[in-house]
Amino acid sequence: MLAAGLEAEPGEEALYALNRESQLMWPDFAAELERATGLPVGLRQEGTLMLALTRDDVGRLKFTYDFQRSLGIALEWLSAAEARRREPHLTPHLAGAILSPEDHQVDNRLVVAALARAFAVAGGTLHEETRIDAVEIAHGRVTGLRIGDRVHTAETVVLAAGAWSGEIAGLPAAARPMVRPVKGQMLAVSMDPAAPLVRHVLWAAKAYLVPRADGKLIVGGTVEERGFDPRLTAGGMLALLDGAWRAVPGIEDLPIAEQWVGFRPGSRDDAPILGPSGVEGLIHATGHHRNGILLTPVTARAVADHILTGELAPAIRPFGAGRFTAIAPA
Repeated sequence: MLAAGLEAEPGEEALYALNRESQLMWPDFAAELERATGLPVGLRQEGTLMLALTRDDVGRLKFTYDFQRSLGIALEWLSAAEARRREPHLTPHLAGAILSPEDHQVDNRLVVAALARAFAVAGGTLHEETRIDAVEIAHGRVTGLRIGDRVHTAETVVLAAGAWSGEIAGLPAAARPMVRPVKGQMLAVSMDPAAPLVRHVLWAAKAYLVPRADGKLIVGGTVEERGFDPRLTAGGMLALLDGAWRAVPGIEDLPIAEQWVGFRPGSRDDAPILGPSGVEGLIHATGHHRNGILLTPVTARAVADHILTGELAPAIRPFGAGRFTAIAPA
């Protein structure tokens, strides 16, 4: 979900600015990827609906609407009837909705496949399923990566290992990003691609639903502080299905196509960690939490520009690892 608008929360104005900058880059970024590879990335621009299923939800939604509108986010308040005209299979008990016309979606699996192809076309060599045993550092600067008994020399290393970024050996404590895994359980059901049950991204109180062009409807996602626990649980699946069913009752007739677990890389403030690490040549690009795909274009551009020019883009300056360093009182 490329949901810079509906993800905006009080106290996260700087993160919203970064999310919004990256969101605006996505159409050109997607087109560039597709031109370079001949592969689709599934960018869809129908917008997103945030649903209110009860009167309590309406109050929460009104607060969200007022705050996000104060940031200049384009939103439209919809009555229940107006929302059902856009999505006829929404529950008849719907109380209202917000339409965010600029919050879109992209197929993350297609994006990863296209990025891998684009990297190869550009002359890169991708080593998949290869464990990095350690980052090699000498005299305060990075010198390469150790894989087994071999050291691959490098003047620059970008630490972008997601939820595992803090577990790679060889990093001094000051350069080790404070990233933890935030477990998410998800599932997908199968719709008829010619007559999909859902056409917009939908956010309900307890689940979100993302329709794909191939007919899959993604239902997610739990947020659990359970470390690297890979297990699907009955409670997690029940919560997702119940949340989805309350918004779109017809989902109960759809076959389950897939279930899985992922690990979001969460920082202390759930914002990304971007830029210099304190070790020369070692660059952070991690901690994106829920916004990894959304922030892909701006992260790639800012990190590449920093490597090539030494300059740090203004948009990522608030997100350096140094913000977590305690400042002693004077």
